[in-house]
Amino acid sequence: MNTAKPEDNAPSQQQVNRRSFIKTAGVAAAAAGGIEGILAARRAPAFAQGTKLHIVRWNDFIPEADVWLKKEGMPAASKALGAEVTIETIGFNDLQPRITAAVQSGAGADIFMLYYNWPHLYANALVDVSDVAGEVAKAQGGFYGVFEPSMKVGGKWLGMPHSIVGNTIAYRKSWFKEVGFGAFPKTWDELRKAAAELKKKGRPYGQTLGHTFGDAPTWAYPLMWSFGGAETDKSGKKVAVNSKGTLDSVKYMTALWKEGCDEGGLAWDDSNNNRAFHAGEISASLNGASIYIVAKRQKDKLKDEKGEPLYLDIDHGSFPLAGGVGQFPLYFSNGHGIMKYSKNQKPAKDLLRWIHTKENFEKWFQACEGYSVAPTTDWEKHAMWGKIDKPLQMFRTAARNTRIFGYAGPATAKSTEVYSKYIIVDMYANAASGKMKPEGAVKWAETELKKIYEA
Repeated sequence: MNTAKPEDNAPSQQQVNRRSFIKTAGVAAAAAGGIEGILAARRAPAFAQGTKLHIVRWNDFIPEADVWLKKEGMPAASKALGAEVTIETIGFNDLQPRITAAVQSGAGADIFMLYYNWPHLYANALVDVSDVAGEVAKAQGGFYGVFEPSMKVGGKWLGMPHSIVGNTIAYRKSWFKEVGFGAFPKTWDELRKAAAELKKKGRPYGQTLGHTFGDAPTWAYPLMWSFGGAETDKSGKKVAVNSKGTLDSVKYMTALWKEGCDEGGLAWDDSNNNRAFHAGEISASLNGASIYIVAKRQKDKLKDEKGEPLYLDIDHGSFPLAGGVGQFPLYFSNGHGIMKYSKNQKPAKDLLRWIHTKENFEKWFQACEGYSVAPTTDWEKHAMWGKIDKPLQMFRTAARNTRIFGYAGPATAKSTEVYSKYIIVDMYANAASGKMKPEGAVKWAETELKKIYEA
């Protein structure tokens, strides 16, 4: 990794002529003007020349998004910035162990993808990117509300907001119609009834309660919230999980699991339900738009039992369902963090600027086709939304309303630790599996939460 400083390659006083002065002035203007200045100057900033940047992200559930990043996006960024940008994609559940190892060793990638409110967990290891975040927010209509409590720590943006995956429930329209539901069930009780009838037909509801970053917590937390449960009180210091609302939600999940779910979901990660849905093994599943998008893009391969393209029989139902005290989704918000140990912090910031420049971000955004939406509100106006299929259009405004871990208290490192240890997910899994009675599962969760919040 090149650690040379700009001044190491600077010309001596005697060597400065008219041509080198113009070049040097152009570089200075570029550095002062952000990515727009760099592009206007038609050359990379001096500090980035010869630099290598390493960014690590998840394996996207929309493969075309990664294809664009690897084949077009990062090569174009390398050329624009004068730095060799290497992008590495890894398993979604492997990202947190990788970041933790890098922090502990003080070495690794310059930039990591960050899930949810991880900046609180890794606050001491992340660079302040408030300058980049401020520029992007100002230019693109401001960030959605979930990002400030999740990516901002102590008044500083330690994560650069990147995108949100809006979860809804993908379901087979014809199968639900067969059991009396022309649209997706509107209440928790209706879902339980429909799932029970479908399971009798060998078409259960598919839901993971495993240790996986996305579909398990984005089911478990909203279920708890919908019935009136919460991790803590408003102070965020006193554990409040052992409540009637939480217990009612655990009792509901235990009944739904036995009556209507594929019980193998206890061991599923975030890809098992996609595969099961595409194989016709489950009737519905909490997911992003990827089940639909992949089914359409592989319409010649993925068929229903009648031999028709599967995507034609897929629609999306709102989640969480009515029937409790309200609807409070947990969508998958994420960003990028620059590591303090990086010797390339300035070019790393310019890479983030480059990623969020409208003409660059737009190409990735359109490849996602609604699966991942932008962190800023201006993108709701993009022409893409008027062209995509109706089942995907609900994702246009999905990012407007979402909670984050720790409710009813603030998002903190402690709430991120609770998420990382899957305590809320395991509360439901312990009861659904029969390992504990619902009352015991809630009491267990209370004990585990107190070890973190009240220690």
